[in-house]
Amino acid sequence: MTKRRIAITAVIAAVAIVLTGCSKSEKAAADSFVGVILPDAASSNRWETADRGFLQAAFDAAGVKVDIQNANGDKAAFQTIADQMLSAGAKVLIMVNLDSDSAKAVQDKASAQGVPTIDYDRLTLNGSASYYVSFDNEAVGKLQGEGIKACLDAAGKKTARIVYLNGSPTDNNATLFKAGYDSVLRPLIDSKAYTLVDDQAVPDWDNAKGGVIFEQQLSKAGGKLDAVVSANEGLGLAAVAVLKKNKLNGKVCVSGQDATVDGLRAILTGDLSNTVYKAIKAEAEGAATLAIALLNGEDATTATGSVNNGAIDVPSVLLVPVGITKANVKDVIADGFAAKDDVCKGLEDLCAANGI
Repeated sequence: MTKRRIAITAVIAAVAIVLTGCSKSEKAAADSFVGVILPDAASSNRWETADRGFLQAAFDAAGVKVDIQNANGDKAAFQTIADQMLSAGAKVLIMVNLDSDSAKAVQDKASAQGVPTIDYDRLTLNGSASYYVSFDNEAVGKLQGEGIKACLDAAGKKTARIVYLNGSPTDNNATLFKAGYDSVLRPLIDSKAYTLVDDQAVPDWDNAKGGVIFEQQLSKAGGKLDAVVSANEGLGLAAVAVLKKNKLNGKVCVSGQDATVDGLRAILTGDLSNTVYKAIKAEAEGAATLAIALLNGEDATTATGSVNNGAIDVPSVLLVPVGITKANVKDVIADGFAAKDDVCKGLEDLCAANGI
C-alpha cells in the first residue's frame, strides 16, 4: 500500500470514528442548545478566563450548540437570562447560582417546562437540579486550614492570632469551605493555642468589601495578626493589599483558592502562604458530558456521587482539589491551567528557585 493510500485510509477511519461518536450529539444539536449562566466576573476571574473557554470547547468538540452568558452579579439579570434561554428553546440549563433562592426560582420554572438543570460549582439548596458538578468543597476548606497551620508551624508559632475572612453567606460553597478550615483549626482555637480574633463573612464575595472588612479586623487585632484564613484569592489578595499598607505582607499567613495567575504570583512572593487548585477544565468537561447526556435522553454514568441539597439527593460529580504552596506551583503550570510566562513575568528568579 502506498503512503498516499495509507493516509487516505487513515483519514476515512478517523472521519468514521468522529461521525459515529458525535452522531447523537449532532442530531440533538440540530434543533436545540444548552444554556449556561455564569455568576459574575468580579469575585473571581476564573468564570471568564477559565470556565467560559473550557465549557465552550467541550460543547464545540461534541458538536453541541451552547449559549454562555454572565449575570455579572445581578440576580434579576440571572433570571432574565434564564427566561430568555428557555424562550429561545434551551433544552438544558447549567448554572452557577448567585444565591439559592433566585436559582431555585429558575430551576422551578425550567422544571415546569420540562427542561433539566445542572448545578455547576455551587449547589442550589432545596432546588431541583438533575445533576451537580463541583469539587469536594469541604475538602477545599480543609486544604486551606492545613495550609495555614503548616505556614504557622514553619514560622515556629505555637500560638497565633487569626481571623476568618469567609465567603458570601448566601453561597453554600462558602459554608462548606468554612466548615473545612474550621475543622482543622477549631481544635487549636479551643485549646487556646490559636486565638480567633474575628470571624466575618463578605457579602457577594465582593473583594472591595472584603478589603474594608479585613481592615476592620486588623484594627480589632491591634495590628497584631499571624494568619488570615480567607476563603478565596480575591479576598486573600484584598487582605494582602491592606497588609502591604501596614508593612505586614509576607509576615502573616494568608490562604487563598482558585490558583489564579495573581494568586500564584503572590504564593511565589510569599504574600499568600497557600491556595487551592481546582482543575476547572475537568469540571467544565464533566458538566458538558452530563448536559449532552440529558440532551440525548440518556442516563449519565459519570455522576457516581450524591449530595443532598435539603430537598433531594442530587447525583453528583465531585472532583478532588489540590493544596498549593511554593513547592508545587509548578504543578498548576504543568497541568496547563496557568501559563509560565504569565506567572513568572518579573519573577524569573523566584520561578527558577521553585523549579518552574
